[in-house]
Order: sequence, then C-alpha cells, then structure tokens
Amino acid sequence: MMRRREFITLLGGAAAWPLTARAQQPAKVWRIGMLETISSAQNAPQLDAFRQRLQQLGYVEGINVVIEYRSAEGRGDRFPRLVAELIQRNVDLFVLRGTPAALAVKNATSTIPVVMTAVGDPLLVVASLSRPGGNLTGFSSFVVDLEAKRLELLKEIYPQAARVAALRNMGNPAVQNNWKEVEIAAQLLGIRAQFFDVRKSEDISLAFENAIKNQCNALLADQDALTQANKELIVSLATKHRLPTIYPARDYVEAGGLMSFGVDYPDLYRRAAIYVDKIIKGAKPADLPVEQPTKFELVINQKTAKALGIPVPAIMLVRADEVIE
Repeated sequence: MMRRREFITLLGGAAAWPLTARAQQPAKVWRIGMLETISSAQNAPQLDAFRQRLQQLGYVEGINVVIEYRSAEGRGDRFPRLVAELIQRNVDLFVLRGTPAALAVKNATSTIPVVMTAVGDPLLVVASLSRPGGNLTGFSSFVVDLEAKRLELLKEIYPQAARVAALRNMGNPAVQNNWKEVEIAAQLLGIRAQFFDVRKSEDISLAFENAIKNQCNALLADQDALTQANKELIVSLATKHRLPTIYPARDYVEAGGLMSFGVDYPDLYRRAAIYVDKIIKGAKPADLPVEQPTKFELVINQKTAKALGIPVPAIMLVRADEVIE
C-alpha cells in the first residue's frame, strides 16, 4: 500500500511535469518575410541597420528570428509572386519597401501583420496615417515639399538649369501622385520639368537620348524599384551626357552621382525594427500610426562636380551632411 507521504510526493512531481516540459520547449522562432526592391548586397546599409536594431531589441538570427529575404530586382510586377511564396513559407509578418510591394501584400492577406519601411504613398494602402486600420503600418518615405527642395538645390548648384528631365516609373501609383509635386515646384522656380516614363531597364537609355533631344540640361532622378536596381546605369548615363543630376538617396552619389537630398533610409529601417518588436509583443498594426521620416541628408560629390565643371557654392558645402572628395 502506498503511504500518504509517498502519494503526495508523487502527486507533486506529476503536477510539475507540464511546467518542466514547458521550460524545456524551445522559444518561438519568428519568421519575417522581407520584400525588397533590390538585392541584399545592394541594400546592405538598410538591411544592416534593421538587423542591428533587431539585435539590440533581443532578436538573434537563427535563434529566435529568421529573415526570409526576397527581392523583386527592380521589377514591381514580381511582388505578387514573391508574396505568395512567403505566405507558403508561413511567415509571421512582412517587412517591405515600396508602394507596389505594399499593394501586393494588401491584395494577398488581411491577417498577416505588415511593417512598411519606406512607402511613397501609404494612403494607397491604409485608411489614415494616424489610424491605419487593417494589417499594415510602418513608415512613409515621402513628405510634402521634398521634390521642391530637390529642385531648389539643383537650381542652386546649377543656376543654368532651365529644362529638367525627370525619370519616372509611371507604372508605380505612388510616382503618379508625386509627379504633381514636381510640376508645381518647377513652375515656382521658373523651370520646365518634363517626365520620361521608365518602366523597365531597357527604357532608361532611351529616356536619356530623348531628354537630350528635348534639350534638357539637368536631371531629377526618382526613388523607385527600377531606378534603385539601375542606379549605376543612371549615374553612368548622366555622366556621359554631362547632365547635372540630383538623386533621392546617398547611394547614387557614392556611385559617382553629383548630389542627393532625401530621406535617411537606414534610420527608417531602424525604426521599422522597433515596430516589428511591438507587433511581436502583441501590438496591432491597426493601432500603430504610419510615421513620416524625421532625418534627411544632403550629400555632394565634389569630384563629380569638378568633372562637370560645376563650382559648388561654399554655403552648400557647409550645409552638406557629407562631401565626397
């Protein structure tokens, strides 16, 4: 016959079994589906910023988080297929860049949380910035007057700019909306802006040829999946045709472009990692406001300016966040 003390001891041990088993179970590994416009190598500064912030928040790749990186390689029409592939991989949430990617996810799922790192027109995918609703939230890469500021800087560094060519992928809904900002800003500055529609890599060289035929003497480049993936080609053609150009991000200037003014993209990716952490801890995307960029940077390539015979005003060199000699 089992003694009472033995029975109580056995019962206590049995009650502890589920706790012990639960303690031995591995922690959940969160699977992030990352939809990007360019390869991870090209996207290194942003991807590094995202990973570093995640690590600071306690997430270690291969231990409690896995990043499934997919690139559209400059082709926005590839996003629906990539989204379907990641859904099949059972991702816990999406992190993405660009309006086409956001639209592709919105059309595919209303349940998987989404954090947008940089979207040109978030109002195409959320109900409002303060209360997004649905399963998408994140960060906008567009602010009012950004295009106007770029044109002002272009005119400041190259006062002769009279007819400015603008490379634009009009297949991107966000680009269509932002073009109005360019037209208004150009009129105020006494500049004639003419857009050249580029929807695939093959369109870029032809766009430059047509810009020269139309007597354009400066260029305004845009930030889109296509232009990101072809930044070296765009910089090369701008140099070949001696077109003073202002770009939307510093990586173009690092590739030899004249100057850039735009959002600090690594900062947006760091902030996106914070949103990922909040959602993992239980926050709903519908309740997290879509935030706008707060950090901007002006970068000038002095070497390129000298090659183009453009004297950069001293005041611009002082204002620049970085000058590449």
